[in-house]
Amino acid sequence: MKLQNYALGTWISGEGEGTALFDAVSGEQIYSASSQGLDFGAMLQYARERGGPALRKMTFHERGRMLKALALYLTEIKAKYYPISYLTGATKADSWIDIDGGIGTLFAYASLRKKFSNERYFVDGEAIGLSKGGSFMAQHVMVPKEGVAIHINAFNFPLWGMLEKISVNLLAGVPAIVKPATITSFLTEAMVKDIVASGILPEGSLQLICGSAHHILDHIESQDIVTFTGSAHTGRMLKSHPRIISESVPFNMEADSLNCSILGKDAVPGSEDFGIFIKEVHREMTAKCGQKCTAIRRIIIPEEYVEDVLKALSARLDQTVIGNPNREEVRMGALAGKIQLKEVKERVAELSKFTPIVYGHTDPLQVVGADHMKGAFMSPILMLNERPFEYLGTHELEAFGPVSTLIPYKDIDEAIALSKKGKGSLVSSIITSDKTIARDYALGAASHHGRILILNSACAKESTGHGSPMPMLVHGGPGRAGGGEEMGGMRGVKHYLQRTALQGDPTMISAVTNVYQQNAKAKESEIHLFRKYFEELQVGDQWITGKHTVTEADILSILPISVVTIFMLTPILLLWMVPYSQGVWLMGIIFSQRQQVCLSMLKKVQYSLTMVLMNAVLQNQSTQE
Repeated sequence: MKLQNYALGTWISGEGEGTALFDAVSGEQIYSASSQGLDFGAMLQYARERGGPALRKMTFHERGRMLKALALYLTEIKAKYYPISYLTGATKADSWIDIDGGIGTLFAYASLRKKFSNERYFVDGEAIGLSKGGSFMAQHVMVPKEGVAIHINAFNFPLWGMLEKISVNLLAGVPAIVKPATITSFLTEAMVKDIVASGILPEGSLQLICGSAHHILDHIESQDIVTFTGSAHTGRMLKSHPRIISESVPFNMEADSLNCSILGKDAVPGSEDFGIFIKEVHREMTAKCGQKCTAIRRIIIPEEYVEDVLKALSARLDQTVIGNPNREEVRMGALAGKIQLKEVKERVAELSKFTPIVYGHTDPLQVVGADHMKGAFMSPILMLNERPFEYLGTHELEAFGPVSTLIPYKDIDEAIALSKKGKGSLVSSIITSDKTIARDYALGAASHHGRILILNSACAKESTGHGSPMPMLVHGGPGRAGGGEEMGGMRGVKHYLQRTALQGDPTMISAVTNVYQQNAKAKESEIHLFRKYFEELQVGDQWITGKHTVTEADILSILPISVVTIFMLTPILLLWMVPYSQGVWLMGIIFSQRQQVCLSMLKKVQYSLTMVLMNAVLQNQSTQE
C-alpha cells in the first residue's frame, strides 16, 4: 500500500515504487512512500497564497479556538492511532507520549491564546518615550511572517513531532508543510488525513510530504521558516543550504545530543533519592527503546557509588520485558527498523573499544510475542568510562537506542566539567536534596544545557521527568544540540512573528496598535462611558464630569458606610483564618461587641480625618498669606 502526500489541496500518491516501509516488530513490508512528481515550489506558493492569508485574517483568540477544536476532535478518535503506532516498535506507554502528548500540546497552545490580545498582531513590551515633550515615542509590534513553516521531523515521534510544531506556527498565523521521517510517516499520514477531513483548518494551512523532500529548500524565500529535528550532521548540512544563507531564512535546529544525568553525593545508595535516580535512568534508557532526543546517554555518578549504581540499574534492567508492543507485559519494544538496529550496533562496537560493556550485549535476544530474528529488537546496554577526560568518544558519539555510559566523578566541579564535555545538550538532570549541590550544578552547567531538572523526593511524584519537553518550556539547546528553541510558550510563537519598531506621535501609535498611549489625543464621548456596551467602546474614549469640590461632609457621609462594611466582613475573614471551633467562639465575641466597637471606631476615624482636613486648610491659608 502506497502512502499519499497532501499537496495543493489534494491527496497525491508519488510516482514510482517508492521507499519500502516495514513493521518494526515482524519485519514485514507494510507500506511504501514516494514524493516523486510533487512540485515543491508550487506547494510553497500555495501555502503563501491560500493558507497564509486565511490564517492572518484570524485573531490570536480565533486561531487558539481553532487549535482547541482540533485537539478535541483528535481526542475523540485518538484510539485509532495506537495500533498504527505499535508498528513503529512503540509500546502503549511510548505511544501515549507520542499521541496524547502531541494532542496535549495542541490544548496547551490553544489556552495560550489568552496571553495575547484578541488582535491579528501582538503589541510587544512597553511603550518607549523618545522626546522630552512626549510628542514622539516608539512601540514594538509583532505580525505573522508571510511565508511558510517547513518542518523536517525525526522518525521517533511521528505525531508529537508534528503537533508540537504546527500548534505554534498555526497560533502565530503561519501555514506549514510537514515532512516526517519517511520510515514512520505512515502514522503521520493517518492523523493528517483526519485533520484534513475535519475541515477545522483553513485550506492551505497544512500540507504533507511522506517521501523524500530533496530540493524543497531550493524554493524557500526570506519570509519562510525552516525547522529541523534529527542528527546534528544532517542539520548542519541543511543549515548551510545556499538559500538559507542568501535569503536569511530562520533555521531552528533541534539535534540529538548526549544528555546527562548527575547523581548528587548526598543521594547515597539505599536512600530515596538514589532509588529515584535509578528509576529515572532506567525509564530514559527503555522508553521508545532509547530512541529519544532527550534520553540519558551519560550517567555521571560519584566514583564511590559506581558498583552500587551498576548493581541497582542492572537489576532493574533485568526485569524489563522486551518484545511485541501489543503484549500487555512488554515494557520495551523495538527500534524503528532494521536500519536503525544496524546503526546502533555499529556505534556500540565503536564506543566499546574504549568503554567496555558492563551490562547487556549486541547479540540476538529472546523476546516476548515476536521473532527476534525478524524484528528490530535490542538488549539495553550499559558501558563504563573510567577515564572520561581521556576517552572522549562517550561525549561525542551517540548510539540512538537503549545505550548509556556510566561516568564516575570526584566532586561537583568535575561533574559540571563532564556535563559540558557533550558540547551542548537538550537536557540535563541532577538528583539531589542538597541545596548547595543543586545551586552549584544548575548555575555552573546552565550555559551548556537547554533545560535542567533538579529532581528529588520532594517533587518526584509529580515531576514530568528528565526526558519530557513541556509546551510552556523551551525545547532546544546550545552547541551540538542545534542552538535552537521550540515551544516555550509565547517565546515559541514569536519565532514565527516579525518584530517591528513603530515610531511616531502617541495619537498615531494608539491608532495603529489599538492601545492607548500616554499623551495621545482622547475622543470625548457624547454619552457617559458607563452607558455604552463593551463593543461600542473605543480606545481613547473619555468622559469629562462636572467640577465638584470634595468637602469634609462628603467624606464623613461616605465613611460610616465603608467602616460598617469592613466590620461586617471581619467575622467572615476570621472564619477563614482560624479553626472551626475557635472561629465560632470569635464570632460570638465579635457580634456581641460589634455595635460598641463600630461606634467607637467611627468616632476615632471621624476625629482623625477632621484633624487632617483642618491642618490642610490652615497650611493652605498660611501659604497664601
